[in-house]
Amino acid sequence: MRAREREEYVRFVRARHASLFRSALLLTGNHHTAEDVVQATWVKVYASWPRVRRADRPVAYVHRMLANEVISARRRRSAHEVPTDRPGELAGAGTQAGPEDAVVDARFVFAALATLTERQRAVVVLRYYADLTEAEIADALGVAPGTVKGHARAALAALAAALQPYPSPQDHVEESR
Repeated sequence: MRAREREEYVRFVRARHASLFRSALLLTGNHHTAEDVVQATWVKVYASWPRVRRADRPVAYVHRMLANEVISARRRRSAHEVPTDRPGELAGAGTQAGPEDAVVDARFVFAALATLTERQRAVVVLRYYADLTEAEIADALGVAPGTVKGHARAALAALAAALQPYPSPQDHVEESR
């Protein structure tokens, strides 16, 4: 890699590292695993920097690389290994004063994301956090765009259920019947 390309790569990493790490944290639910997959992603970005920098949306391209790295890392890890920062960190969020606290408390979000399947979590993070299109997500995950829509629909329903500690007004109507 030439000095000018290396400087361009370093500027890109400095500008995008925090965002990529947050995406990895949302995808993995674990700080240490997120660090590992981000590092592995940056190594792959460096190795293919000429192709990455020519992409129409380099940031989206790198997020796709990250999603693929998360999936690959999960395949390599044994089924019984579940890394966490502290035991029980995602297990429960404790008592909250009201529903607005649940929205603010990131532990609820991480716990809810942890209940999703791997593909559902990837779709939600790539769509609503990394702002990739359905077509880009489909390409990144190697699935059809319709599959992305199905995963998104199921994931949003599961997240709504997991993040809703109180019955909705619709639930009260159905119970009274």
